[in-house]
Amino acid sequence: MPGRTLMVQGTMSSVGKSLLVAALCRIFRQDGWKVAPFKAQNMALNSFATRDGREVGRAQAMQAAAAGVDVTVAMNPVLIKPEADAAAQIVVMGKPWERLTAADYITRRGELWRIVTGALDALRAEYDLVVIEGAGSPAEINLKRGDLVNMAIAGYAGAPVLLVGDIDRGGVFAQLLGTLMLLEPEERALVRGLIVNKFRGDIALFADGVRILEERGGAPVLGVIPFIPDVGVADEDSVALDRYAAASPRTDAAHLDIAVIRLPRVSNFDDIDPLRAEPGVGVRFVDRVDALGTPDLIIVPGTKTTVADLEFLRARGLAERIVALARQGAAVLGICGGYQMLGRSIRDPFGVESNVRETTGLGLLPVVTTFDADKQTIRARGCVAADRGLFAGARHCDWQGYEIHMGRTTRDQPAAPLLHVAERSEQTVADADGAITPDGWIAGTYVHGLFDNDALRHVLLANLAARKGIGREGGARFDRERMYDRLAATVRARLDMQQLYRIIADER
Repeated sequence: MPGRTLMVQGTMSSVGKSLLVAALCRIFRQDGWKVAPFKAQNMALNSFATRDGREVGRAQAMQAAAAGVDVTVAMNPVLIKPEADAAAQIVVMGKPWERLTAADYITRRGELWRIVTGALDALRAEYDLVVIEGAGSPAEINLKRGDLVNMAIAGYAGAPVLLVGDIDRGGVFAQLLGTLMLLEPEERALVRGLIVNKFRGDIALFADGVRILEERGGAPVLGVIPFIPDVGVADEDSVALDRYAAASPRTDAAHLDIAVIRLPRVSNFDDIDPLRAEPGVGVRFVDRVDALGTPDLIIVPGTKTTVADLEFLRARGLAERIVALARQGAAVLGICGGYQMLGRSIRDPFGVESNVRETTGLGLLPVVTTFDADKQTIRARGCVAADRGLFAGARHCDWQGYEIHMGRTTRDQPAAPLLHVAERSEQTVADADGAITPDGWIAGTYVHGLFDNDALRHVLLANLAARKGIGREGGARFDRERMYDRLAATVRARLDMQQLYRIIADER
């Protein structure tokens, strides 16, 4: 008998679907179920490497971790990665498939439908329960003919649907009731419960709201979930970065000030989550020169479109300012696409990323990047090679992370490698990654997840603090497992689990 299914859909993007799916995966795991997440089609620049060297959405990797299982491509068979123009790279079953415009993508629905339903069938054959996540809103009626991810997949699986609205944005009645109104009768029949998410204040004061939603919506409100600040679980959409934007740096001299450049197509920005969890550390995402200030550390993060986002830095004046601060001694760290930008030049002889065949980088590291058709999607581990500047005292610190990139970067003198790599995709290697300047205050790496490694992160922050002349003792432990448990406990306390289990069992 195939495993049961439960689906979480939202009234719009960023209502908290991904986190609720993660919470449910952890709750069901705690209750003894063998559970897996599934999202048929994900549009995101945050991605993750599977054990077999393929690529899935970062949210599904996070949800799988909450479920206590290793993420596989079946959990996210189609990943859409928007690029600089009106096209996107389509990743199917973890491998680059096509580069398509939105109009062309819709014409391929038949091919993709067979793939996503096959992936879901495979998961249901292996797991007791599959928690399915929708995308955007099921009421985007202009897009229904190409639907792969909302009511089409719910109907295929016969999955009961929980519809989630975001009260923090306001208009939750219009969100939920309007969505129900726009659904076809057979689709509306699949909606078995409503969830009001991100509630602030006294939930008892929303009793009338619950009654109105149930009376007019014809479905029970299974829970009013409170706003959960700084849960520390990876976000899927870059809109989440709005919470961390700041117009100016902190003036508290006792704190470290870290500025992360908010690129238009920033990817894997959850790299920064462990820094935000540290006491005495302020993290800002900035996209303007007047917001940059003089931070203790500038991080240039990953991006799907290195050349286009590098041009964005130049157009905004950020490129010139970052270089000027670096020349004055500021610490700068580039990750993945950010590492490529810090180099002397970026070459794209085959037009892999854009029509620009070569462009100059920021020139802060003596490295050159060349794009090729082979995408590197691997998990890796090793230890730190450097022992100076930002990384003083970090030599031999263990690290583990993952790489997702198209380019290959070569070092020239006087740069030295930043990291020793001992294992890639579970194969023993003796390799190196990244580059660091002789003084150690400018560095770059392809490795995502570097800050998740507690000992290494603590050394870096201690070096920044010492340079600033402030004291810093120890540091926080970044434990994603504890965060999943916290998320699950909060949701379980505000969700009618008895009624939810009846819905899963298809009891009416």
